[in-house]
Amino acid sequence: MTRPRPAAGGGVAVLVPADRLVGWVNRFAGRNDGLAGLSATADAVLLTAVDGTTATLAVPFPPMSTHGREPVEALLHHLADLGVLGILLVRAGAHSVGLARAGVVVSSSTERSYVQGRTAAGGWSQQRYQRRRGNQLTAALDDTVAVAARLLVPRAGELAGLVAGGDASAVDRVLADPRLARLRALPRRFFGDVPEPRRAVLDEVAGRALQVLATVRPPGARPLPEGG
Repeated sequence: MTRPRPAAGGGVAVLVPADRLVGWVNRFAGRNDGLAGLSATADAVLLTAVDGTTATLAVPFPPMSTHGREPVEALLHHLADLGVLGILLVRAGAHSVGLARAGVVVSSSTERSYVQGRTAAGGWSQQRYQRRRGNQLTAALDDTVAVAARLLVPRAGELAGLVAGGDASAVDRVLADPRLARLRALPRRFFGDVPEPRRAVLDEVAGRALQVLATVRPPGARPLPEGG
């Protein structure tokens, strides 16, 4: 479980692993005089405490179907039944692409390409540097697209969602490629704090993908579902 951090709109947010979710809900109720309400939509579970504090549990890779289940039980069932997820981590000159099931990577490819670092030079030197660096970055992103097309696209029909991470602009450029159109249609979760992609980072993100973002807001604040 991550440390709480400030949440947009007030309150705090924390990522809770699925196997600790029931305990977290029980502690939330105990700290706030018990539960007054518990409800669910396709993309969130809302807990309302007796003292007015609320907690919104964002559903990873919605929609979630309750099928007559109690909301927290429905969320746990949704997580257990997700199946295979695609993972796409991209930063300048590096990518890690894989498939994961139940938080474990089952196949992957990680590569590092050379992209020239920044320079303080000016004039023609700066322009040559910018062109060279731009060409290197484009080539590296093209390699990422090719790997994603090979590993993820053939499985797109069975993927429950896509986990993306790293540099948002680089991820957007990769997913804009027509070869990855089927991936763009998947429910997506984005982690912007992912460091340079490596296999160990891919393993960590595979576990984080199934954690639930819990946003706790004080009495009087309006609960809003949030993505992770």
